[in-house]
Amino acid sequence: MPDSFALHYIPESFSVAGQKLMGRQSAGVGLLQALARHDGWDAIGCFAAERSHAEAFEAALRADGYHGEIGWVPPSAPQRLERFGCLYHPGPGIERLAWRRLAAGEHRYSLCGITHATASHEMMSMVTDLLVAPVRSWDAIVCTSRVVRDSLRVLVEEQADYLRTRLAAQRFELPQLPLIPLGVHCADFTPDAGRREQARARMGIGADDVAFLYLGRLSVHAKSHPQQMFSALERADKGGRRVHLIIAGWYAGEAIEAAFREAAALLCPSVRLVELDGRLPDAQLDAWAAADVFTSLADNVQETFGLTPVEAMAAGLPCVVSDWNGYRDTVRDGVDGYRIPTVMPGPGAGLDLALRYDDGVDSFDMYCGHASQAVAVDGALLAQAYGQLVRDGSLRRRLGEQARRRAQAEYDWSAILARYRVLWDELAERRRADPKLAPPLPARAPDRPDPFKLFASYATRPLTAASLVELTPDSSLALVNQYRELAINRFAAASLPTMEDFGQLFGAIGPRPVEVEELIDTLGPCDRPTLLRGLAWLCKMDLLRVVE
Repeated sequence: MPDSFALHYIPESFSVAGQKLMGRQSAGVGLLQALARHDGWDAIGCFAAERSHAEAFEAALRADGYHGEIGWVPPSAPQRLERFGCLYHPGPGIERLAWRRLAAGEHRYSLCGITHATASHEMMSMVTDLLVAPVRSWDAIVCTSRVVRDSLRVLVEEQADYLRTRLAAQRFELPQLPLIPLGVHCADFTPDAGRREQARARMGIGADDVAFLYLGRLSVHAKSHPQQMFSALERADKGGRRVHLIIAGWYAGEAIEAAFREAAALLCPSVRLVELDGRLPDAQLDAWAAADVFTSLADNVQETFGLTPVEAMAAGLPCVVSDWNGYRDTVRDGVDGYRIPTVMPGPGAGLDLALRYDDGVDSFDMYCGHASQAVAVDGALLAQAYGQLVRDGSLRRRLGEQARRRAQAEYDWSAILARYRVLWDELAERRRADPKLAPPLPARAPDRPDPFKLFASYATRPLTAASLVELTPDSSLALVNQYRELAINRFAAASLPTMEDFGQLFGAIGPRPVEVEELIDTLGPCDRPTLLRGLAWLCKMDLLRVVE
């Protein structure tokens, strides 16, 4: 089994600090905590654009108790990923990383991405680009649910059909598409009787009342349309019990907040609404503790897995969910709760919606919103399920306990990490077993060329290894330092030589013109591209000139 791997650290993918909290970010934070809390990783590489990002990554892992080795791998040195064996990317877009890997050698390490929302243009293009990117069979894109794997298959098959028709393409190599769900830390959701009593008292929920919970983003067009939830709660046979609906979420804006409240007042006037800010950890804990039943009727095409039902299961709550996205994989109908059947139009009913999105008439959110308006759950079965759970406390407890056992066995991060270990070991075996029969591909992506090659004809003449250069009469290291610190130049420091490098250049040039190749050779091992840019920059500062 592998005992090391590298993670592509993109700060916003591993933070829940922002106002627009997304499920993929919660999943990212959960992964970091799992890596720190569960033994077995001797070394973790951090593939990050900046050293400060790597330092933030290390601080997060250390804070949660990780004691192993952490090593920064800058994107300019992908060959260092060989020692880690696999690079995990927090999204499906491994195609750019595959191009970057060419410079290091394809057989050095595997790439592993993961699906979250796949309905946006950006995400769909990432998937279709896989057919022309240098991904290999020892790479993988983890599918968090069966339905999202089906969606990826549709995108890939459509692109393959196009390439066969347009270019007579016959051979395609794709990454593996294993099925591994997202994980939760089940211990964080252990029911607490004391907290339950206090939370229900603060919320005004009586001992014999029944509290339903919806937790997550509150968005009509991009998450879950609330109308059928409100209506079914009102119509359900409650057997005389008082029902509360705890909404622990966050609104995208004041208009959506007003729309939710208007709908609730009209559609379920007998149900008492309790609103909490679901971005606050304490509010989330109170919501899980106070609730008797969790419900989420996702109806949106941007949904792929759905983390909150698994969290609800870990909290010991029965779930009433739509038979949609990953909910179909996690909640067992009649065992952990109820999955309510859904209906939507078949293929051919939405091409105009896709074109409106493509033309910029609709935003991504509006595209999802228009599609979700044509998705419905079975309202009668929903009201029936709600009513059964309101009236039967023993049923609630039995389904909730079964749900908790399932979460612990199948979705705790300890179980999920074990599945990742198996996957990465299988990818390594595929990589080692692949015979190197074909000639190597070019070492870089054709659509990301060196700008000094792409725009070579712009300049009057190039600065090449054969060019002769000499210092101008007024040049000095003091001027180099002064000019570097000017605000008009300071921004470019990362792409230019250091002052130490400039000092070596000045010492090597001497009083006579010198050939660039000879000059660089005298410096010994060096970063040639940076030094060439440095020489051109000295010309820009009028401290060096090219001799005809």
